[in-house]
Amino acid sequence: MIELEGVPELIDPVMVAAFEGWNDAGDAASTAVGHLDREWKGEVFAALDAEDYYDFQVNRPTVWLDGGARKIVWPTTRLSVVRVGGEKPRDLVLVRGIEPSMRWRSFCNEILGFAHELGVEMVVILGALLGDTPHTRPVPVSGVTSDADLARTMDLEETRYEGPTGIVGILQEACTHAGVPAVSLWAAVPHYVSQPPNPKATLALLNRLEDLIGLRIPLGELAEDARAWQLGVDQLAAEDSEVAEYVQSLEEARDTAELPEASGEAIAREFERYLRRRDGGPGQAPGGHATETGSGPGEGPGSYLRDTSGSGPGSGPGSGPGRGRPPRASRPGPPGPDSSAGPGSGPESGPDKGPEPGAGPDGKPGPDSGPADDEDSSDD
Repeated sequence: MIELEGVPELIDPVMVAAFEGWNDAGDAASTAVGHLDREWKGEVFAALDAEDYYDFQVNRPTVWLDGGARKIVWPTTRLSVVRVGGEKPRDLVLVRGIEPSMRWRSFCNEILGFAHELGVEMVVILGALLGDTPHTRPVPVSGVTSDADLARTMDLEETRYEGPTGIVGILQEACTHAGVPAVSLWAAVPHYVSQPPNPKATLALLNRLEDLIGLRIPLGELAEDARAWQLGVDQLAAEDSEVAEYVQSLEEARDTAELPEASGEAIAREFERYLRRRDGGPGQAPGGHATETGSGPGEGPGSYLRDTSGSGPGSGPGSGPGRGRPPRASRPGPPGPDSSAGPGSGPESGPDKGPEPGAGPDGKPGPDSGPADDEDSSDD
């Protein structure tokens, strides 16, 4: 039995989760939850036992010095609470960790136990994948659910994906079987510039989450970081004629496919977001728990454009120094086993990524492979 002493009664709580690893291209999803934790001063109230779910030869613990004393940080999943004030207060339960190495069913049951005890009304799981999308266009974010009624009422796509899945898909199905409404939101990260961080994809996920749960999310420096990231990738791509030509072909394909999206719901959604931010909607003045968030070093606002030249196996969000150059665009080529040149086309190319959530037998991206259109499709 899970007992939560010291956790106050929550107001219309929504659980928002993200996991580093297979489902987190460019660290976009885990960075989004980390951003919420920082901006709303989340209070960590629980951590899953690392011994139960992680292979320490895959996700190694780290050692650090605290005033001369050596301490060990074990890879795990932590839960925190943020109290969001404003005209219509709503609290969030944030789940941030690493995709477990084992015992996935027990892992999901433990998270669902916390959700039940806290009275969570809906679970939103964030993910990111590699795709054939140009960095110069808005990031496609798709939303999918296994609940037909939820799909209809929240304008989401009901998943039809079949194939390999990650912890995002497993947790979503566990929620569905437990009767807890669950939604997955996926951002598509350009496969030719897949190294973390990707603040533009993180920003897109937060904007979509904002629309979904009806809260105004403070963005801090994230919008500025996203613009700087795109400018940096523009400059790097311009140095290579093949990359520039490839990006242009992706732009033409994207513009042709999404021409109808330039009207109707897309315009209405952007206008509503503009009004919400201009008028200072819910969430502008959060209460927040002014306590330690448990975030690792280097995860402050300046870490989104960190120098990734030293990243390697075991590096996670915020692992590099301050603001650095955006990752160098790799030369495009025909998709191969390691290229991940499109939603579900194969293993991700980053050093810490496993195979990207794949497409179905017909080669089309399924819900697990993330966005196929402007804003609706996800992991299963």
